[in-house]
Amino acid sequence: MTIRLLTASGGGTNYSELRAQLWPGPVDMHLQEIDEQLADRSWRVFVAEDADGVMTGFLELRLREYAEGAASSPVPFVEGWFVVPAHRGRGIGRTLMEAAQNWAKSAGYSEIGSDTEASNTDSIRAHEHLGFQIVDRIVCLLKPLT
Repeated sequence: MTIRLLTASGGGTNYSELRAQLWPGPVDMHLQEIDEQLADRSWRVFVAEDADGVMTGFLELRLREYAEGAASSPVPFVEGWFVVPAHRGRGIGRTLMEAAQNWAKSAGYSEIGSDTEASNTDSIRAHEHLGFQIVDRIVCLLKPLT
């Protein structure tokens, strides 16, 4: 397994297919978002590849001005973290997170934030297993204006 930073020239189509597994939608939409990410210096995208160069996971990290519970600003924040289901349980997610944390430390940051849906117990367990602590829970509300 290899972990690398994605660059503008490095595999947007394969990466967009992985993103579509996490966030269903047309690949073209993901390609546009990827182009925007890679042009924005506040984003870092780490991808995992197997020995044949096939992408098996990714972690998107963005510098946010604010993260719940953080004492510093900006804060590197995990915006997306995904491993192809057939490749889970092999340490790929951990290695992606370690790469993100190592980048953040080397860039001078002292914290890393993340979030997940309250119902995503697998993600919560994975985060906790890697040393994340729950700092807040929120309820999102919406009212249509008719």
